[in-house]
Amino acid sequence: MKNFETHSETERLLIRPFKKSDYHNWLNEFEKRLPSQHKYDIGKMDMSECTKEWFSNLVDKHQELAINDTSHIFGVFRKSDTKHVGIVDFSTLQRENFQWGRLGYTIHNQYWNQGYGKEAVKEALNLAFNYLDFHRIEAHINLDNTPSIKLAESVGMEFECKRKGFLYELGEWTDHLIYYRNAISGK
Repeated sequence: MKNFETHSETERLLIRPFKKSDYHNWLNEFEKRLPSQHKYDIGKMDMSECTKEWFSNLVDKHQELAINDTSHIFGVFRKSDTKHVGIVDFSTLQRENFQWGRLGYTIHNQYWNQGYGKEAVKEALNLAFNYLDFHRIEAHINLDNTPSIKLAESVGMEFECKRKGFLYELGEWTDHLIYYRNAISGK
């Protein structure tokens, strides 16, 4: 497994861990979010407690999680103007004989319908397999989260099953669809 500084880029995007110097860019894009577009879109958020010191501590925590191989959190930045467009993250579920992780992704809603989600997640999966040494990556998706399902399918993830009562959220145990992708055999 590679170190905390793992990063990658596509034609339009840079995918890398956050740096403390990203604070203003990160905050500006969260503040520019549009109102919620659907049930799973947080929309505008109160960012008043997200001071520069708070963000600095967050970056330190992200680095600690990466060093401990608990989570690997990447900011997604547009190369043309360095704007922060979203986040892609991997949580380690099991190492040893499994090399199994969970994928999460969020693109700020002001950047939707521009292909950034697909581009970022596709490249992040390359990071997961080629630099973070995962063999299997899963996305755990709410049954009615159609945009997330479409994104997972667009990057080559396959539907595996529905896990009943899988995650406790909003005061109840909810079912989730499991989409997965394995690393190419022989690596």
